[in-house]
Amino acid sequence: MTSLGRETQCGQVGSDAVEKERYSRQILFRGIGQEGQRKLATARVAIVGCGATGSALAGLLARAGVGMLRIIDRDYVEPSNLQRQSLFDEKDAAESLPKAIAAARKIAAFNSQIPVEPKVDDLVPENIAGLLDGMQLILDGTDNFETRYLINDYAVDRSLPWIYSAAVGSYGVTLNVLPCRTACLACIFPDSPRGMVETCETSGILNSAVNLVASMAATEALKLLVGGVSAPELRRTLLSFDVWANEHAEISAAKPRLDCRACGKRDFIHLAGDGRPHITLCGRNSVQIHERQRPIDFVELDRRLQVHGKVRHNDFVLKFWHDPYEMTLFPDGRAIIKGTTDTAVARSLYARYVGS
Repeated sequence: MTSLGRETQCGQVGSDAVEKERYSRQILFRGIGQEGQRKLATARVAIVGCGATGSALAGLLARAGVGMLRIIDRDYVEPSNLQRQSLFDEKDAAESLPKAIAAARKIAAFNSQIPVEPKVDDLVPENIAGLLDGMQLILDGTDNFETRYLINDYAVDRSLPWIYSAAVGSYGVTLNVLPCRTACLACIFPDSPRGMVETCETSGILNSAVNLVASMAATEALKLLVGGVSAPELRRTLLSFDVWANEHAEISAAKPRLDCRACGKRDFIHLAGDGRPHITLCGRNSVQIHERQRPIDFVELDRRLQVHGKVRHNDFVLKFWHDPYEMTLFPDGRAIIKGTTDTAVARSLYARYVGS
């Protein structure tokens, strides 16, 4: 990668000038300017989840010149993603490419100066410190409260800012969490939603709602990276909106709750992993098996599975079809089994074809 300020041969324009031209319209914006752009160039941001919201966030921040992105995602690209997940294309879906890998490749094609670290992994208590080490901001692109509460515990424990974002149907919501300065996620939502919860699989999703919430979250990220956690422009509310119904609402999040489990009592139950299941529902009529200590030889497993159904693999995933089930296996042994919500069935299939 070309370093900023390095002279080029044959009288070509140096990289400082090239970078200044790339971001010239952003530098002209008073809220950023040249000094703000320099701060963005040295920023380190983690995006957890690279689906609809996460891929939009990654694209916006990479184009804005945020210096380093670490993209963490457990999933792979499917055709149904292409309606709203802006960094992926039909080739990615045909190859079942992991989203983090596909996102890094797309970003390299439009901004090769931005280092992107793709991490094909599921964020869990055992690996969160390693995956988020060295980051100065965490952005939420996840699809479940279990992971969001884990991020919240980690961020509050380490006084690290993060931005919560979610979208489903025509609805979007976002919240800046500035530990010790604003309410955290557990202040606003002490318990995860219970009963029937809308998901993209049950209620669908508008790509316009995704792009709006990602744009709002990305703007807050730029404010924070340029002005710090005390920047007066940072929003201190939980903002929600419905783009179809033309409705929006804001709830104050200006102060932490003294009786909050995380902020007030510093009881980080999600970071401790208390009661975290090893098998979880994963949407799309799927179950995820959080196996983490079973390195998989894709070539050998491909050979063994040929007699049981259709199988193919690349360097990142192995896919196996045994009607009516589809298994996607990752190199560390983690698996997503599609075609059931019965965890016992999923575990049985995993034991039968991968090992108990």
